[in-house]
Amino acid sequence: MYGEEFVFVHYLAGLLSVNLRQSRAYCFTFPRPAIFTDLDVGQVMPNHDTGWEVTAGTSVSFDVPGNWTSGRIWVSCSDNFSLHLRSTLCVTGGCNGQLLCDPHTGMGVPPVKVAEWTSAADEKGEDNYDLSVVDGFSIPMLITPTDGPICAADLNTNCPQELVLAGPDGKTVRCKSACLIENDEQKKDSPNCCMGSHSMAATCPSSGVSYYNYFKGPCLTTYTYAYDDNTSFWMCLEATQADYTVTFCPLAQ
Repeated sequence: MYGEEFVFVHYLAGLLSVNLRQSRAYCFTFPRPAIFTDLDVGQVMPNHDTGWEVTAGTSVSFDVPGNWTSGRIWVSCSDNFSLHLRSTLCVTGGCNGQLLCDPHTGMGVPPVKVAEWTSAADEKGEDNYDLSVVDGFSIPMLITPTDGPICAADLNTNCPQELVLAGPDGKTVRCKSACLIENDEQKKDSPNCCMGSHSMAATCPSSGVSYYNYFKGPCLTTYTYAYDDNTSFWMCLEATQADYTVTFCPLAQ
């Protein structure tokens, strides 16, 4: 039997519930959810700690402003903070803090997969949300409401060798994106990173992104590179006061 951990996050206009479900034992040992808000884009933040630990059967609820902008949620690492003192001990996903992520820089050290939100983003009053593996793959993930993005496949299992991030035991723990493995010089003009002469959607097609099909095939509704909008960008009208659930490690569908 697997354990389940629940975190419920309430929108002031609607409900955002984060459901941490350990469907597969390998997925994480000490799940630590994390939240980051890009304060260069928006000025409101959820009224909650930026990082916390959960255990089976526990839950926490907190408000999220209806105009939350450029927010992201992820599982930052699987270290037990009762044993370790620094998040730099995380293999990946650390956020420049200890248990609490730094509110200015703690956006998740790649490779890490994230759920992203901007609430009531424009005059249409739409909530925009997506899953992203632009910065690499960490764990399977699902966002609902109905017809929300899903990436329940485990992309670590057959990760191409040059993309592998290995743990101390040599086993694959995360799968980097093609952009992450490039050096600074390569990134100056890179189709994998959509930079330089490839900085626009027209000059950065998916056909030029290495390993695009490896990530996109099992995760059709997930961002796999910077301009992957057509199948990966999701919206709900604010007037519907939509309910959202983020599930980490869902069963594959």
